[in-house]
Amino acid sequence: MQKSVLGGLSVGLAFDNVKGPHRVDQELEFTTQRVSRDSKPSDLKITDLRIAHLDKVPFGSPIIKIETNQGLVGWGEVRDGASPNYALMLKSRLLGKNPCNVEQLFKLIKPFGGHGRAAGGVCGVEMALWDLAGKAFNVPVYQMLGGKYRDQVRLYADTPEGKTYDDFAVNMKKRKGQGYTFLKMDFGIGMLAGQKDMLVGADVWDVANQYGNSKQSKVGNYGMTKHPFTRIQVTKKGIDKLVEHVGKVREIVGYDTPLAADHFGHFDVNTAIQIGKAMEPFRLAWLEDLVPWFYTDQWKQISDAIDTPTLTGEDIFLKEEFIKLIDKRAVDMIHPDLASSGGILETKKIGDYAEDAGIPMAMHFAGSPISMMANVHCAAATENFVALEHHGVDVEGWEDIVTGLKPIVDSGFVNVPDKPGLGVELNEEAAKKFLKKGSTWFAPTDVWNTKDSWDREWS
Repeated sequence: MQKSVLGGLSVGLAFDNVKGPHRVDQELEFTTQRVSRDSKPSDLKITDLRIAHLDKVPFGSPIIKIETNQGLVGWGEVRDGASPNYALMLKSRLLGKNPCNVEQLFKLIKPFGGHGRAAGGVCGVEMALWDLAGKAFNVPVYQMLGGKYRDQVRLYADTPEGKTYDDFAVNMKKRKGQGYTFLKMDFGIGMLAGQKDMLVGADVWDVANQYGNSKQSKVGNYGMTKHPFTRIQVTKKGIDKLVEHVGKVREIVGYDTPLAADHFGHFDVNTAIQIGKAMEPFRLAWLEDLVPWFYTDQWKQISDAIDTPTLTGEDIFLKEEFIKLIDKRAVDMIHPDLASSGGILETKKIGDYAEDAGIPMAMHFAGSPISMMANVHCAAATENFVALEHHGVDVEGWEDIVTGLKPIVDSGFVNVPDKPGLGVELNEEAAKKFLKKGSTWFAPTDVWNTKDSWDREWS
């Protein structure tokens, strides 16, 4: 009590020469100077943007750190496999801006995004802006999106197939033991490569390697050639082999667990329909990316011809291209990757548009826990959400990359965090173990401070 009285006297003496209403304001500021305050959102400004490029989480994932004049830090992530420069080039457009104006800043930077990995910088920055806005207003991101429909977000997991079906059965049992209630597998023409009478026209292509590291042949690079232009066909014997494979997998998994199917290789619409019809007895959750997403009419042709649900969208940037697929009823489900589709708010808009058309939304994801939490908040706030992919199930130390939510994955689900922003913070000690060889740890990026372009898209 004595200390309280003396403290009061000291305040009075300190502002004895100050008269009028200003004295009350100054006394209040003085007496509360050691009280922990939330940020002053209207005065918040971006002061820096830096990158730490993580690797093998499970792929390359550049982590974005946005700093502010009030000490708040926002975390985001460039999409797996994309260059950190996609984010760094945006820095000069963000410095001095208030990160709480998320949609305004998104409109400012979205011209610098593009389909696939080219959207990684725009989307990663958008995640970090929402993280900052949530921390500034002391609310979780889902609350700023209108609230949540669910307290837990369901995950679906890729499952290593193994060299034999016995190996696959062990892997599948492990996934179920971890609590996963939704699974995905890979099968396609790559597993038929080199086998007699399975494929037509495949000998001139590197069919076993469908991604960008395919070998260059006389007719081109298989991984970089759009599906309809390879002219590869699957024989009856080849389709029977795929049926046998999926049948054995379905027998191992059982029919109580949804089982989706991922990339199949590069072939045309006719082959896609033949494979789709052959898979109908196994009640797969969906057939994914049978042809590139931008062939809207071909997707409709496939979807109209088969009964198994079709799905695409992990490389689409912004809602407009999703709207084309939805309006034409070209696919049965959409599959945005939030780190390519435009970030948290744009992905919710995509989901809401699909919901009005009666189309469900699954979400593609293959990054660190930072990006996962951005997905979790969006999924919690979007009614037609089905399941979120988790590609890093077997990455040792994956959950330790962040603090604030332990465990992150709880029996195949993620508990939606109620902490401000994304709800997690980067655990630098653990995350440094994943730093890409030759990369720096949030090094200064002053070379990106100066804007050197006129950005307006209209005259």
